Amino acid sequence: MSEAVETPVSTSRPKSKSSAAKSSAPRFEMPIPTAFREMAEKGVLQAKQTYEKMKSAAEEATDMLEGTYTTATKGVSDYGLKLIEAARENTNSAFDFATRLMAVKSLSEAVELSVAHTRRQYETVTAQTKELAAMAQKVAADTAEPVRESLGKVFKVAR
Repeated sequence: MSEAVETPVSTSRPKSKSSAAKSSAPRFEMPIPTAFREMAEKGVLQAKQTYEKMKSAAEEATDMLEGTYTTATKGVSDYGLKLIEAARENTNSAFDFATRLMAVKSLSEAVELSVAHTRRQYETVTAQTKELAAMAQKVAADTAEPVRESLGKVFKVAR
């Protein structure tokens, strides 16, 4: 076993002005073995290293979240604008249909106009729905992929 070098440590309390004058208690010195000191130093070093790793992981996670929020915000904004555009288009189509319907001369002409309008609206709404679904999938993918990659890196660093 290695030879222990002992360092004296005072166990008495620091004396204040009033207690220094009153107390003349003897001071006891307690040696700290080298092995304990080395263990404490290793513990402190390990704690510092772990802290640095966790700090780095937290900073990366923060950066990843900022990027994710930016991507998600832009995607949701674009999606909302597309919804407004679709609503405007559908509203204009309904007003056009109502205007044409007011000008019909017979019931058969009204039915024909109604059937044609319904077919166009069905096709339009189907196309709009497909476009909105594709946008939603793209936003979800653009938002989720960086999160997945970053979390993988963060957890790898934290180990």
